[in-house]
Amino acid sequence: MSNIGLGPLISPHSVADFLKTEWPKEPFVVHGLSATVAPLTELPCLRSLDDLLNCWPKTVQVHLPDVRDEVSSIDATPAHARKLFSNKMGLLFNQAQEISPLLTSWLEALRVDLGLPLSTVARCLVYATPDGQGTTAHFDQNINFVLQLQGTKRWSLAPNVSVENPTQRHTLHQPLDPELASYLDAEMPTSAPAATGTEMILTPGSMLFVPRGYWHSTEAEGEALALNFTFSQPTWVDLLMLALRSRLTLSPAWRELADGVHSRDEITRIRANEKFDLLLQDLVHDLPNWRAEDILAATEGEVS
Repeated sequence: MSNIGLGPLISPHSVADFLKTEWPKEPFVVHGLSATVAPLTELPCLRSLDDLLNCWPKTVQVHLPDVRDEVSSIDATPAHARKLFSNKMGLLFNQAQEISPLLTSWLEALRVDLGLPLSTVARCLVYATPDGQGTTAHFDQNINFVLQLQGTKRWSLAPNVSVENPTQRHTLHQPLDPELASYLDAEMPTSAPAATGTEMILTPGSMLFVPRGYWHSTEAEGEALALNFTFSQPTWVDLLMLALRSRLTLSPAWRELADGVHSRDEITRIRANEKFDLLLQDLVHDLPNWRAEDILAATEGEVS
């Protein structure tokens, strides 16, 4: 087992078993991690909130008490963020891998272990949560591996029956993203989903995998600090669009200026539409020759 990546985060469970049974749809928790995650927990910047604030070179996202979620937040200097934390406001340290080569390496090892595309957006987030506070019910368009560093945090999780494989994040009682609304299977709940939910309590050394789209809310018991490995992984739609652009830009005709599409002159608009129709017809004739390996060669290159 490698000393970084997925294996140390799910020890003593095997990577093969996790990928076969939980990944990517089912929550998974393991407790009592110590030696395998020691390189993370012993990072000087993650030993305490004050240590993190003292070395943090950027602004900190502060979650305001009206919603207790990133949809209502401000950016603050580390010194100001410490005062707001003392006033019961949660903190988010975004892109934490930028201050630690180890976190950067761990992110990439996880991406490879999970078989995620090269275009995956990978980040480390550190959440500092005051006693009795947490996040309101929401679901994410990304996946999260949450390592509890300090304190205790209670997680409430529930499957999402309103939408499968969401491409947008959503917080309970907040406005619905138009794209998300276009493919809902059922109305969003009016209260936190709990009837089919699960409660998990994370203590230092606990690791929780939260699947994409899973409802969750949290509450800290004592001041809590947690490290997230977060992956916004491309969908098949994203890979196709990347490959499609790569292929079409080889053609001078497709690279031509889209001239006339919004002209005041009707004849000019008609000619623009006819030109576009010809390009689309050529694409329709070309698509039957496409294969998955062609698309993936354009987006992934050679997989080692």
